[in-house]
Amino acid sequence: MAGIRGRGATQNNESDRFSTAQRLEDGDWRDMAADVDGVAAPPRTSVTIERARTIIARNASPDIGFDQSINPYRGCEHGCIYCFARPSHAWHDLSPGLDFETKLFAKPDAAALLRRELGRRGYVVSPIAMGTNTDPYQPIERDWHITRQCIEVLAETRHPLFITTKSDRVLRDIDLLSAMARDNLVAVGISVTTLDAKVASTLEPRATHPERRIAAIARLADAGVPVHACVSPVIPAITDHEIETIVARVAAAGAQGVFWIPVRLPHEVAPLFRAWLDAHYPDRASKVMAIIRDIRGGRDNDPRFGHRMRGQGVWAELIRARFAKAKAKAGLPETRTVLRSDLFRPPEGDQLRLL
Repeated sequence: MAGIRGRGATQNNESDRFSTAQRLEDGDWRDMAADVDGVAAPPRTSVTIERARTIIARNASPDIGFDQSINPYRGCEHGCIYCFARPSHAWHDLSPGLDFETKLFAKPDAAALLRRELGRRGYVVSPIAMGTNTDPYQPIERDWHITRQCIEVLAETRHPLFITTKSDRVLRDIDLLSAMARDNLVAVGISVTTLDAKVASTLEPRATHPERRIAAIARLADAGVPVHACVSPVIPAITDHEIETIVARVAAAGAQGVFWIPVRLPHEVAPLFRAWLDAHYPDRASKVMAIIRDIRGGRDNDPRFGHRMRGQGVWAELIRARFAKAKAKAGLPETRTVLRSDLFRPPEGDQLRLL
């Protein structure tokens, strides 16, 4: 190939490691950038196989709209500083801080366990939720495919499913989800905390870019999958100024509803969140915590059922009023999607079904 006068390279080669499209996806590109720049890389992600005995978790919480859930992974690489699930890592004698987002556990037997549990005599059908503790579409799902394997079992058995995620990786399973949606068996919630990429880069550093989440809402809606937006958590003096804009954007993209929760700071999450504020928003850290305490009855966190998801006081009422007005302006209803549970058929075991 002939050279180009005045230029060193003879051609453009194909590389998208640091392209805009790559940076709009999950944050793995940060590790590669550190390698190239020769600077200290952030702690690398490790994955340990967990051989679980069961996969369906059950709860009796009166302020949660489901009683069954599946978590294909423990820990979450998205690294959302506000994640209320962080304290669960302490059960493994690991820190709810960096360990929670770097030392992950995968359950490769999840689909087989699910098939076994759905086939048990006396199993009572009710919607299963995914994404309630850690994100089922966090970056390691790209390699492990455990979430997809579980959805395949639920699609086969015609079992109702709710999914909540911050990743547009959910679109890779749109074939399964659109088929389930035709029988009213699935609904997806896309979490949109902020539209500001700079804020998102520290608040939820390895989650999908906000614009890709908006695009995922549109793709799901076009495919006939019921989708709503979860504007959670709302963080006063950090993201609350975006309420009206986020509601308008997700409604225009095709979301059927919008739900929100004020930031929760249970147990070890509170000191982690305070440290994050000191590092990234020292100018308003005391203001943010003062408003949070007002919403939480004078404490960093209020764990009471019926209060933890809503908050109290003048700030909580103001946010609630703003959401109501924004949803009304966007034409979004207050109702939630109700899925069918009457189509369930137990999985086939070694012996085929007779009927």
